[in-house]
Amino acid sequence: MGKRAAGLLLHRRGRDGLEVLLVHPGGPFWRNKDEAAWSIPKGEHGEEDDPLVEAEREFAEELGRPAPAGERFDLGVVRQSSGKLVHAFALGADFDCTETTSNEAEVEWPPRSGRIVRFPEVDKVAWFRADVARTKLIRAQAELLDRLEELLEHRGQGAAS
Repeated sequence: MGKRAAGLLLHRRGRDGLEVLLVHPGGPFWRNKDEAAWSIPKGEHGEEDDPLVEAEREFAEELGRPAPAGERFDLGVVRQSSGKLVHAFALGADFDCTETTSNEAEVEWPPRSGRIVRFPEVDKVAWFRADVARTKLIRAQAELLDRLEELLEHRGQGAAS
C-alpha cells in the first residue's frame, strides 16, 4: 500500500462565498510553483494511526498552533498522482493565518549532491475562494472541494458557508 497522509480542510464564509485555508510547501523544489502546488495542511502517518488524530497533529506542526475547535466531518480519501492516499476532514472555522510558524524539514538539495538543507515545511498559508483554490490545489485534492460543497449542501449550509 502507498503512503498515507491526513489533513484538515478548514472552511469559512467569506465576502464572496466559500473560502478554504491552504498551505504552500516550503523548500527549493516548490519555490517558484503556484498553480497545482498548494495543499490542505496534512502529513504522513502509519497504517495503524488514527487519521483524524494525525490530521490534528500535522495541522499544529505545519501552522504552529492547534486547529480551531469545532465539529470535524470526514471527507474521505483521495489518491494523489504519487500514489499517496490523503484522508481529509472538514472543519468550519476561522483561523488567523498571519502569524503561523511551520516545523522544518530536511532534504538533499540539489538532488544527489550530498548536501542537506533545512527549510520550513510550509512557507505560505492563505485563505482562497473555492474557485481560486481549485487552481491552486494539487490536482487530486481538488476533489476534496467537491466533497466539501456536497457536505455543506447536505447540511443545508450551501457552498457559501
